[in-house]
Amino acid sequence: MKEWVKAILILPFNVLIVIPFLILLFTNYTYSYNGIMYLIVGLLFFIAGIRLAISTMILFYVIGKGTPAPWAPPKHLVVEGPYKYVRNPMITAVLSILIGESLLLNSINIFYWAALFFIVNSIYFPLFEEKQLICRFGKEYIDYMRKVPRWFPKLFHK
Repeated sequence: MKEWVKAILILPFNVLIVIPFLILLFTNYTYSYNGIMYLIVGLLFFIAGIRLAISTMILFYVIGKGTPAPWAPPKHLVVEGPYKYVRNPMITAVLSILIGESLLLNSINIFYWAALFFIVNSIYFPLFEEKQLICRFGKEYIDYMRKVPRWFPKLFHK
């Protein structure tokens, strides 16, 4: 459980709370209402992201017997739930939450942070993370990579 708390505090807490807070602080942010649609769509993105994040973390704990953190990775490859449709649903969840935050707070700078987060992960995953997963899980992960897309979910799983 200690590893879980550490993983949550270091990774998503910083990406979703600390960095957006600092962005707002250092850009002299003041809230301006931009209409009910921004709030509704922002809330939908935010809630969907939270639900996806919770479900993926539960799967990592229950099936993977590990955490999303590199210092305590899962011992078993997780290919259930949202992992049937996309290889990185945790990143999808974080992006959804950040987009929700940017819409709810009417902050283009948080949206830019979401875009930067996606770009960094688009570089990191193929260059490092996927290579580590191939080393840990071998053919099982290679087969999974062939069947399931990295970022954009498959709508129908065979």
